[in-house]
Amino acid sequence: MNNESEIAFQARITKHGALADPARLRIVDLLTLGDSSPTELRAELGLPSNLLSHHLRALEASGLVTSHRSEADKRRSYFRLAAGALDGLVPGGERAARRVLFVGVRNSARSQLAAALWQRASSIPSASAGMDPANGIAQGAVDVARSHGLDLEESRPRRLDQVADGEDFVVTVCDIAHEKLPALGDIHWSVTDPLWLDTEAAFENAFADLSRRINVLAPRLRAA
Repeated sequence: MNNESEIAFQARITKHGALADPARLRIVDLLTLGDSSPTELRAELGLPSNLLSHHLRALEASGLVTSHRSEADKRRSYFRLAAGALDGLVPGGERAARRVLFVGVRNSARSQLAAALWQRASSIPSASAGMDPANGIAQGAVDVARSHGLDLEESRPRRLDQVADGEDFVVTVCDIAHEKLPALGDIHWSVTDPLWLDTEAAFENAFADLSRRINVLAPRLRAA
């Protein structure tokens, strides 16, 4: 076995070892669709803080999860699956959805990009909305969408209460929206706001993050 194959094989062993613990496997299952804070994971799993911290450190060490600070409450962190962490191992199972609704605060970048990407990945309809809509779509979002063959030119930010339907499968893509309306979303994606830096690279990174997540979620939802 060559050195590269040996390294990949050892990485697989490490990940399988981490996943052999029932609590860690449950944490990873929960993170396959959305990001969660330690507080949210504790509520879901019923684990004491010290034991949850131990499991999260083990998952980080194995390369399965990563964490970053909330853009809203700097004291809070969100855990997510590392890119490609579960290639070939993503748990199955489907959920029914009539429409997927992506929600942010301003509905000017991430939620708009997510809705456009979804239309390319799934036959299930999509929409987007914001808690406090901006006057227009961010130019950086329009530009990055165009560079990937998507058109946001005719899109307009819309208010959540004018768009939401009780039967929507809701994905919050903004930490502020998730933390202000914790009961709103079916899942949460803690996607870095590209408008903080407002650079081409920031919008490209947000687009790539959303694209990866949508490609994971789309096969796991079926039309209701």
